[in-house]
Amino acid sequence: MVERCFNRLKRFRAIAIRFDKLAVRYQSGLHLASLILWLRDTTA
Repeated sequence: MVERCFNRLKRFRAIAIRFDKLAVRYQSGLHLASLILWLRDTTA
């Protein structure tokens, strides 16, 4: 289940290649991507 979550997060390019070098920006992008995935999952 955890690995599937990581694979879904890797679909977001900025997270997969660590586009943001600052930890705060990377973490906020990770939170945003997680929220998007969660919202998509709950609406389906």
